[in-house]
Amino acid sequence: MRSRSLAAVVLIAGALVLAGCDALPSDTPSPTASESSPGPTPSGSSTVAPSPTAEAGFTLPDSCDALYSPAMLEELNSTNPPLNDPGITIYATENVAALEILTSGIPTLRCSWGAAGSPGLVTNVSIVSSDQSSTLLDAFTSSGMACETLGAGTVCRIEQQTIDRNDNIVTIGEAHYLQGDGWVATHWVGFSPDGYTEDIVATLWP
Repeated sequence: MRSRSLAAVVLIAGALVLAGCDALPSDTPSPTASESSPGPTPSGSSTVAPSPTAEAGFTLPDSCDALYSPAMLEELNSTNPPLNDPGITIYATENVAALEILTSGIPTLRCSWGAAGSPGLVTNVSIVSSDQSSTLLDAFTSSGMACETLGAGTVCRIEQQTIDRNDNIVTIGEAHYLQGDGWVATHWVGFSPDGYTEDIVATLWP
């Protein structure tokens, strides 16, 4: 995903912006949702939440591997494994309104890359209602994210830099894509492959 400097914008405080945070933490509280938890799974494969209704225009992938093009999947496996480390418990967003929707029980597939305590990212692909999609877009724009058209939908991004415990500069950020009743949310710490969100969009909305 394209890295861009949004110096005047600050992410909502949360697990990734703790003082000196330089890697994916592993002590975030458990989510409130039960059926469709956006939190981690104990194995290498993510659990898909209950199937959406037949009326839904967007269908969740069966597995995390299905989110990406073969080239992107190969890059992720080679540069920042593993997929779905059970020690990673952060959410795919720190935005309060978005987090409420993410943990409300919506159908979702959660995928993470990187080991706990190391740079990495978390992505949730979810199905949302039209009202929820509007709420998300309003929340992203009002929080200072930069939004633009991508394909037939809208992508919103925010990025900032912080200092880790060793006084190194670490980039953290979020990217959100909304199209129809689909929502792709990604939260990263020190690991942001170029074209990541764009690759997911091209794969899920060919």
